[in-house]
Amino acid sequence: MTDTAAAKTAVTPATHTTPPARFSHGVRKGNILQVAGQVGFGPAVAGRPPTPVGPGLREQTLQTLENVASVLEEGGASWEDAVMVRVYLTDTDHFAEFNAVYDEYFTDRVTVPAARTTVYVGLPAGLLVEIDALAVLD
Repeated sequence: MTDTAAAKTAVTPATHTTPPARFSHGVRKGNILQVAGQVGFGPAVAGRPPTPVGPGLREQTLQTLENVASVLEEGGASWEDAVMVRVYLTDTDHFAEFNAVYDEYFTDRVTVPAARTTVYVGLPAGLLVEIDALAVLD
């Protein structure tokens, strides 16, 4: 394996703020790209803290999926390359609504959906959903 194939590189789209702790939005090593958990923050605005796009699950889910897509694209991948998606919801009552938005989002984006796990967690105030993804590039 050459040094470049084995190099581990951080992936941060221009639309994302610096993470609040020492981690990367995404990491690529060879043909593997791991996207860290993304939330429904709107695009970064210089000098302003990140804020959710809205209080509702639908708008936060769509923004979260777009934020994951931005990291995938910055790392040279797409949703088509995603093999695993993990979803973190704050409320079990959101499961059906989340699935409806998720299904709508992916209808024309992938030929084979990624495997998915959904768990229920606590997130910082105002955030309803977090999503991470694992992609394998050809």
